[in-house]
Amino acid sequence: MQFPPCLAQRFSVSQSMVREALTRLSEQGLVVAAPQQGFSVVTVSVRDVDELTEARVEIETMVLRRAIERGDLRWAADVVAAHHHLAGLSPLRADGSMNSDWFEVHERFHQTLLEACGNTRLLAVAAGLRDAATLYRRWTVPVGKDTGRDAAGEHQRLLDAVLRRDADAAAELLAAHIDRTAQSLRTAVEKH
Repeated sequence: MQFPPCLAQRFSVSQSMVREALTRLSEQGLVVAAPQQGFSVVTVSVRDVDELTEARVEIETMVLRRAIERGDLRWAADVVAAHHHLAGLSPLRADGSMNSDWFEVHERFHQTLLEACGNTRLLAVAAGLRDAATLYRRWTVPVGKDTGRDAAGEHQRLLDAVLRRDADAAAELLAAHIDRTAQSLRTAVEKH
């Protein structure tokens, strides 16, 4: 399959590097591979957002409950450290663009919350669903226009519930946190 030379030239890489990158993006659900036609960026679908959100809420809240039940002091300290790192960053740069460093640290905080669940398969499923939602998370502000969100407050309340070992409150807060991202995209897609 040939790719427009502009991609290879733009990034100063070979055609095979572009092919490999697009294949990996396709595996992650960020681009769609069409036989004999090439690749295209995925589009926002309300149905996909709803299904992904439902799956994430079910799996991630279950895994979080297990982590709270099974987590030791070291896990709690790791959660506090991950939150501290997250709280020190802004999701937006001074120019209003998204801060890519924040996304990485945000991902680490959420992964750390789940790590003490004691089941590597459940962790892998939860991580896979979070990976599938990456594009939607990144579109929340530019597409969903969710600029009034208090993500820092959401993370702080979630941390507080986890440290209190209040699994019900933590699960409820995590579900609302996940759904808030989805809701802003639903609204944007329905308007268009």
